[in-house]
Amino acid sequence: MSPGTLAAAHRAAGGAVRAVDLVLSGEASNAFVATRPPGHHAERETTMGFCLFGNVAVAAKYALDHHGLKRVAVVDFDVHHGNGTQDLLEDEPRAFFASSHQYPLWPGTGAAHETGPHDTILNVPLPPRSGGTVFRREYEDKVFPRVRAFKPDLILVSAGFDAHRDDPLADLMLETDDFAWVTERLCDLADELCGGKLVSCLEGGYNLYALAESVAAHVDVLIARGAA
Repeated sequence: MSPGTLAAAHRAAGGAVRAVDLVLSGEASNAFVATRPPGHHAERETTMGFCLFGNVAVAAKYALDHHGLKRVAVVDFDVHHGNGTQDLLEDEPRAFFASSHQYPLWPGTGAAHETGPHDTILNVPLPPRSGGTVFRREYEDKVFPRVRAFKPDLILVSAGFDAHRDDPLADLMLETDDFAWVTERLCDLADELCGGKLVSCLEGGYNLYALAESVAAHVDVLIARGAA
């Protein structure tokens, strides 16, 4: 941590909460929270992986408890398993969490058999160098059907872009078009299930050029879908 880190972490969590307010009040159709530090590795009692607070998990619980939603779904396509989000939400039957991630890879969690006490956890481990074809197939076959069956009132996205082929921390080998595709499909689900209500929060991404290009593609889809 540096002198400004804690304030930044508070703003990151607060930004996710503010985005939920904007979307659920109808002031915005969807929202992207462009923030660091990320959050999906922060567990109940442990900060790790650059994460201090579980931003998306905080937003999910806020949507449930403050806004009174019945069900919230979180989809995490960061290249690393969202162990913190899983830890924070697995005891909450009103929240569904799906994580696709390279496996094996740090932090070493996220095996397919980890389903949580309420069967509300879906882990989709992907072997190194899977590429976009495998990624898209696993989402169509596993993630999207489970989200649809859960019937959430809001979809939250942990949008990590470190699965990009140019990212130095992993080698899942996705292209920018794959991130645009998954964003489109998540927006399709949000339109089908919850009136388009979707909040996305930035997670990982460590090649600045790939990160900028991928975030731009992600946000361009959100803008276009929100204006439709």
